[in-house]
Amino acid sequence: MTTALPSGTEVPDGLRLLGGRPALITYLGQVWRRRHFALELARSRFRAENEADRLGVAWIVLRPLINAAVYGFVFGLLLPSSSRPANFLPFLVIGVFVFQYFGACFSDGARSIVANMGLVTTLRFPRAVLPISVVLQQIYGLVWMVAMMLFLVLLSGEAPRLTWPLIVPALLLMTLFNLGVAFIAARLTIHLRDVAQLIPFITRIIFYLSGIFYQVSKIAHGHPKIEFLLTINPVHVYITLVRVALLGPEVVGPTWDPKAAWTLGVIWGLGALVVGFLYFWRAEDKYGRD
Repeated sequence: MTTALPSGTEVPDGLRLLGGRPALITYLGQVWRRRHFALELARSRFRAENEADRLGVAWIVLRPLINAAVYGFVFGLLLPSSSRPANFLPFLVIGVFVFQYFGACFSDGARSIVANMGLVTTLRFPRAVLPISVVLQQIYGLVWMVAMMLFLVLLSGEAPRLTWPLIVPALLLMTLFNLGVAFIAARLTIHLRDVAQLIPFITRIIFYLSGIFYQVSKIAHGHPKIEFLLTINPVHVYITLVRVALLGPEVVGPTWDPKAAWTLGVIWGLGALVVGFLYFWRAEDKYGRD
């Protein structure tokens, strides 16, 4: 029979604590070997989630479309035309669709451990697989959203551009960022369950600060510090990269700097992934015990 060591007891040389945190390289290898499990978990949950409703997969694009319609009606009336680009409708649709991807990864990532406590307490596998599967699940939905986004951009009268393929690296960098955020949110929710109650409010604040329905350069004109903070917001960075790829740099205004934007996209994506993964891994031996 195995007896747990009291808290603070040192493990004798040559022995390894059962269920302890593996070394980082070992852990990365374990995660890689479970990649098929993560993919199948994401695929099965994507199917189950959309088979429950009559319209099924259609809701993936209907939800952001309805949101875009509501925001377009409300803020189209409230905001002065000077804070909006000429092509406001595709501008708004892209912002809502891309933000939907971030918001789903954030909220579902935060619940990835607590919602799967049965798996965590009964099966031995690297827990990082669960936040990864959440983001993979959202990628399946992202494919449908991108297709609808392109269709609506064409429907608005915008012609195809040679820069359209740039949405692929932009969304890839955003996926790295979303995964890092999911890792951080998953661990925080384990230690402080009340964090889950705050996530909708945090998401809403980020939404309003990400330039979904306004041009940052116009609404913050004359306030360089505020404009700077809004511009470096990572969600705004990725939304802007997708907007510029599909609609052209005029949607951003004269302040558009492609080199700075892509540099920020790389820094936020890789930085969030590394920090988030390390933060999550350091608590690997605590998941299912707290």
